[in-house]
Order: sequence, then structure tokens, then C-alpha cells
Amino acid sequence: MKRRWNIPIWAGFAIVVLSVIGYIPLFALFPITRDVPWVNYLLFVAGGVLLALGLKRAYRESDRYRGKISGPILSVLSLLIAGFFVFGILVLTKQLPASSGAPQVGQSAPQFTLANIDGKQIALADLLKGHRGVILIFYRGYW
Repeated sequence: MKRRWNIPIWAGFAIVVLSVIGYIPLFALFPITRDVPWVNYLLFVAGGVLLALGLKRAYRESDRYRGKISGPILSVLSLLIAGFFVFGILVLTKQLPASSGAPQVGQSAPQFTLANIDGKQIALADLLKGHRGVILIFYRGYW
């Protein structure tokens, strides 16, 4: 009997690699996938499931399918790649220095004057008269 390629092993490894490679040019563009890279986590799980299925097939039907050597190697590489990605996202990004010019929690905002929706100039001090606080909403738009 001719031995066949064990496609799930290679597909699982490819999904894990593409998940990491695709983070910066694709997933980091959108806040929903940049702040918590849930799509990458799902792709890691999908790649891991395919790798597990491929390993199961390689060891259960070793006379029919290849992968007893490449399967564990690709599985360990995939685990290391996913581990470094998660470590970078969850640990290393938390060690980035805070902006020295940003106001700290509890600190008053500096006085400023901005245009409202009608183009009228409004000062922060005018908004705070008779109120404890002000909510500022900044829209990033193209106008």
C-alpha cells in the first residue's frame, strides 16, 4: 500500500504560522482584533486541532499515513510559535512605557479651548462651571 501525505499536520502548522504572520499587516489594523487578538487565538486552536488529528492519524494508521517524524516536530514548533506570540501580547506589551505627557488618573486636564459641532469655541473652564466633570469624546474622522 502506498503511503499518503498527512495533510492535517501540514495544514495545522500552516494555520499557526499564518496566524502569527497575519497579525501585523491584517489583524493589528482593527481595534477589535488588535487589543485582544481573539482571531489569532481561534486560529491557534484550529491549527492545534488539525495537528492533533494528524498526529492521531499518523500513529494509528502509520502504515497508511506519513507524519510520525514530521508531526511531533511541527507540533512542537507550532506550540513554540503560539507560546511566543501569546507571551509577546500578554506580557511584553504590558511593559511598554507610559506616555510621560499624558494626564495621570485623578489629575486635572489642562485648560483648553476647542470648537464644538457648530464651530463655536468652548473652553473647558466654561463647561466645568456648575458641574463636577466633563466627558470629552474625540472622533477620529475624515472631515
